[in-house]
Amino acid sequence: MSQDKTIEPRPVTGKLSVLRKHPIFCDLDVEAFEQLGRYAKPAMLKRGATIFSRGDPGNSLIAVISGTVKISISSPDGRSAILNLIGPGEIFGEVAVLDGQARTADAIANSNCEIVVIDRREFLPFVKSQPALAMKFIELLCARLRWTSDQVEEVILQDLPGRLASALIRLTDRHKAAKDSRTIAVTQQEISEMVGMSRESINKQLRAWALRNWVRLEHGAIVVLDVASLQEIAGSGVDDD
Repeated sequence: MSQDKTIEPRPVTGKLSVLRKHPIFCDLDVEAFEQLGRYAKPAMLKRGATIFSRGDPGNSLIAVISGTVKISISSPDGRSAILNLIGPGEIFGEVAVLDGQARTADAIANSNCEIVVIDRREFLPFVKSQPALAMKFIELLCARLRWTSDQVEEVILQDLPGRLASALIRLTDRHKAAKDSRTIAVTQQEISEMVGMSRESINKQLRAWALRNWVRLEHGAIVVLDVASLQEIAGSGVDDD
């Protein structure tokens, strides 16, 4: 991690409680969860800090305690694509940790955030001591594969409205915001990098939906007002209006 972007770490005590709701760790007994906590090394990161880069050794599992981490890839000509946004209570970096291969993408602090890092040398023996945990990781990897398949399908089969609606639905579902109004802390540039369309096209479509009161645009955020209408667009892949 970039040293100039890292703030002094705080004690882990109590911080890992946010991970108790994660499907991977929710069934661990108290003693096992406390053991996991002893392996966790905390860090506070400023926005823009590089956590790891594509090609780096996969030597740690990382959990987000607060803030958001962006998982992305970039091309030699400067184009970039956001593969995922990881929020509080979620983990990332598990693929490289499990197979021992290099990182397949970049991980960057998308906001000021707090993370905990668990070294692979400690985590793998821990998993072996908790057989049920291995099955949980298989389920997680299957979920990641389904997520990737959905993204590929959207890019290939859907036009801009369908892609954008699908992305907003995924983000609102993960944020678990209020039932009637859901705020997503994401910029239009980030959305454009997620769906593979220009920022100008994203802005035009969002403004059209704002006129229908489906969304509300705020600085650095999008508020979803009409989930049902977006779900209909996401299901059909097109906006016929």
